[in-house]
Amino acid sequence: MNKLSLISELFEFAIKNKKWWLLPIILFLITFGALIVLAEGSVLAPFIYAIF
Repeated sequence: MNKLSLISELFEFAIKNKKWWLLPIILFLITFGALIVLAEGSVLAPFIYAIF
């Protein structure tokens, strides 16, 4: 299953069922996940993992 299709399905579900409160949560999770993936091999990695 394509990961982008999963994200688009979540957005479609939120809009179709008028679950507007889900959109900020979904955006936060996508942004935070991208931050962890992009900073995985960088100098920022120890600082990001210190958050947990």
